[in-house]
Amino acid sequence: MTAFIRYKHQGEIQEIPCKTVLTLGRDRNSDIVLPDLHASRNHAMIRRIGRGDYYLIDSGSSNGSFINQQRVTTPRLLKDGDRIAMGRLEMEFKQTRKDESSVDTLSLQDTLISDAPEIQQITILVADIRGFTTLSEQVDIRTLTKLMNSWFHQVSDTIIKHGGIVDKFIGDCVFARWESELEQHRTVLQALSAASAINQITRKLSETYTEVPEPITIGVGLNTGAASMGIGQENTALGDAVNIAFRLESASKFLGTDVVLSETAYQDLPARFIEGRRQHVQVKGKRDPVRICTLDFSDVDQILAEMTKN
Repeated sequence: MTAFIRYKHQGEIQEIPCKTVLTLGRDRNSDIVLPDLHASRNHAMIRRIGRGDYYLIDSGSSNGSFINQQRVTTPRLLKDGDRIAMGRLEMEFKQTRKDESSVDTLSLQDTLISDAPEIQQITILVADIRGFTTLSEQVDIRTLTKLMNSWFHQVSDTIIKHGGIVDKFIGDCVFARWESELEQHRTVLQALSAASAINQITRKLSETYTEVPEPITIGVGLNTGAASMGIGQENTALGDAVNIAFRLESASKFLGTDVVLSETAYQDLPARFIEGRRQHVQVKGKRDPVRICTLDFSDVDQILAEMTKN
């Protein structure tokens, strides 16, 4: 899909294509320069995630960034036609599908709708910042915005570094996936490595932002299973396997643990780390209890050290 930012400058319409990262600010090196003292030097950026999702990320600007008149505090997925305001500049985000970008005989014909979605085995990671509502009430909005956007930047880079794909950001939560039909045990290790790295990122943020009254922590849910791929304009993964991963992350809170893995995710891990940690948990939307394993991040690090030393 092609995407661009449209705005008026000195009476002329400008259209700036969205690349992997598009920077906006008063700094003259920005991709879109905001000639306005109400804008910050490094005000915001638009970042592409996956195959065609674009997120607006405010960089902790003094006066904020707005989408359709709502202030952005965490990365927000942009949709075609969204109105963006920074300082006194108003812009429009435009996105078209590849098959809409040119007109030919084929494109004018009726679309044949396939009733056979692509089903693939994937490993899903859901990581969520705990107590975000309380945190947002205790911390100044500029500090909160800088903190959260630093977290999302680093988490996104870490997931990619460990071979995963960021499916989407949802508020204070990241949903990522690893795709491999042949080496599912490897995708679990990659997801666990990413989870450990995300924990380190989160802990360091607590040290950087000393005005935050309590240490920032995360909970993680991991599941492996079949999902429908490339659904909707967001190219997301959907299905029971995805729902379970979200439920497992939620379960980590009342179970008092860092990471909750489904049986399909933990079955290839060393038995000595799993013994005594297995249990059943009832999750919303499932009639039967789900078999899980609970781990602390110290356990995760030991597992990774053992399984990656060779």
